[in-house]
Amino acid sequence: MCRVVDLQQAVLAKNDACAHTLREDLAARGTAVVNLLSSPGSGKTALLEGELALARSRGVPVAALTADLATENDAVRLARSGVPVKQILTDGLCHLEAEMLGGHLHGWLPADTRLLFIENVGNLVCPASYDLGETLRVVLASVTEGEDKPLKYPTAFGLAHLVVVTKTDIADAVSFDEAEFRANVQRVNPGVEVVLTSVRAEEGTGVLLDRALAARDGAPVHIPVMTRKSHHVHDAEDPRPHDESHSHGHGPGHAHEHGPAHRHDHPHDHSHDHSHGHEHGHDHAHAPHGAGDHSHRAGPGSVAPSRS
Repeated sequence: MCRVVDLQQAVLAKNDACAHTLREDLAARGTAVVNLLSSPGSGKTALLEGELALARSRGVPVAALTADLATENDAVRLARSGVPVKQILTDGLCHLEAEMLGGHLHGWLPADTRLLFIENVGNLVCPASYDLGETLRVVLASVTEGEDKPLKYPTAFGLAHLVVVTKTDIADAVSFDEAEFRANVQRVNPGVEVVLTSVRAEEGTGVLLDRALAARDGAPVHIPVMTRKSHHVHDAEDPRPHDESHSHGHGPGHAHEHGPAHRHDHPHDHSHDHSHGHEHGHDHAHAPHGAGDHSHRAGPGSVAPSRS
């Protein structure tokens, strides 16, 4: 008799265990993690660059880690803010995982870091399922992507602690219907805050930083009615009760009552390969996690990437 094994469930269970450890370690050292998810081209790098510069001007010890399939372009841009930045090249992998993240933070993240921003791979499918030990999960969408984006990607938006709309300066030009977008967000994630931003118009400047600092300091975080384990969305128009039994746990869709923070103090072996089956049908193999790993520190007027 053949035994059916759910490989995705096994992979996610392992990731959840790593994320739990990562979250506790970071909390112990006073660091909050903000996980940024969006489609490619949403403007999250531009928004993050401004928030990092603002944090530095306010004297907030902040760092950023950015993931990309093949280039260091985002890390070079973010390093212009003058804060510690590290690039992870995933070599085609469509998301970050907790174990991978922990390995890259070990020995790199400055001890006094209070906020760590993670710019996840541009993708609203794979990254949504992986808890990274974050304190705050933020999903971004630009006005050019359409009002139905939350309905097309209910897991990503349904697990968000905060939703950010970008490029609002061109909302009229693309006939963006803000009311419809907000209604669709509430259908998949009732009660979540929606923030409007524009880097060019300087709208919403500092809101992301303020929400991250508040979460770090223990302010209540929105609890999505969806849980990552069930991927169940409660439609506000659906009278059936929804399961909130996981709302006090530690996965992405859960409130975190711990303080921010972390670094691994034990070695990790990242040289093995993992195969993952995703809902979209792709299988991905990990390259060794230490490969393609670069750190950036911005000096006055220049950026000098170096291999770690």
